[in-house]
Parts: sequence; C-alpha cells; structure tokens
Amino acid sequence: MPTDAVFHIRIRIAPGSRLLTEPTTAGALLDSVRFYSERRRWHFAIFLFMPDHCHALLAFPADVRMTRVVGDWKHWHATHTGLQWQENFFDHRLRAEAEWEAKFRYIRNNPVVKGLCERPGDWPWQVIGTNEAGRPLDAARLD
Repeated sequence: MPTDAVFHIRIRIAPGSRLLTEPTTAGALLDSVRFYSERRRWHFAIFLFMPDHCHALLAFPADVRMTRVVGDWKHWHATHTGLQWQENFFDHRLRAEAEWEAKFRYIRNNPVVKGLCERPGDWPWQVIGTNEAGRPLDAARLD
C-alpha cells in the first residue's frame, strides 16, 4: 500500500446523531479503524474521535477510490451503530513532512484545545498507527 499520498480527513455527524464519544459507539469506531487497517483498506497514522466529528491521517491503496473506502466505512456504521453522518467529508492531501507533523499535532491536541482533557495522551478515543516500516508512531514526540 502506498503511503506517499497521505490525507487529513474530517468527518462530521449529522445534527441529532448519537455522539461519537459514547463509550459503546467509540469502541466500535476504534475497532473498525483497526479492522480497515488490517484488511489494508487504509493505512492510518492517527484516528481521533471528538463528540461530533473525527479526524484522521490516512493513506489508501492505489487501486481504490478514497471516497469509496470512507463511504463504505460510514455506511457500515450507519447500518450497525445507528450513526447519522453528514454527507461527504473533508479531505486535504498533505504534501510535506512538516505539514504532516503539524496536522498530527493539530489532531492530537484537538481534545485539549476544546477542554475535554489536559494532555493529548489522556484522550481515550484515539488510536495511533504505524510508520511505513510498521513500527508504532511516537505520538508523544509530536505532542
């Protein structure tokens, strides 16, 4: 799977939907992030859930469309967890290492900025991925 094209993805729930950070919902979301990674539908550096939206840094296989993968993921959760999503999603391709690090920090610090926790590592509704060599990312280095 190529990891040279990394995207910052933001997905919002529809008004009135259950919150992404409800423990049962958040657990199912985190499990599905790992499942998609294991099945090589995407490669993630970080996936973080806020109450009404989520952020991720994702790379996708060259032979599939990003919109298809994200759409399938959203559809599965709409069907199985009852989440209601806003249509579409935001994506921005990251083109430089410095941009990648800045977005990683932005995502990781989102719950701190919103007053939901004191330190990035305290936020329970996130999963940190691996680098191109399959080694866990050192999130603390980027905080």
